[in-house]
Amino acid sequence: MSRLANISGREAVKRFAKVGYYLDHQEGSHMILYHKSGDRLPLSIPDHKELAPGLLRAQIRKAGLTVEEFLRLKK
Repeated sequence: MSRLANISGREAVKRFAKVGYYLDHQEGSHMILYHKSGDRLPLSIPDHKELAPGLLRAQIRKAGLTVEEFLRLKK
C-alpha cells in the first residue's frame, strides 16, 4: 500500500476535483465536497496543513477510489 503523508486539506480537495468533486461550502474548518453526478457520497475534508493518513484514507474510500488512484491524481 502506498504512503499517504504530507498532504494538506487543500491539496486533497484539488485531487478530488480531478475525479468530479467540487467544493460546495465550508463549515468551520471543514470543506464540504459533492460529486457532480450526485451519485457519490459527500466528503468532509479538514482545512489543515497536513491530514492524518487514516482520515484521508477513509475519505478516499468514501469517494470510491483506491489510495494508488488518489496518489496518481497528483500528476
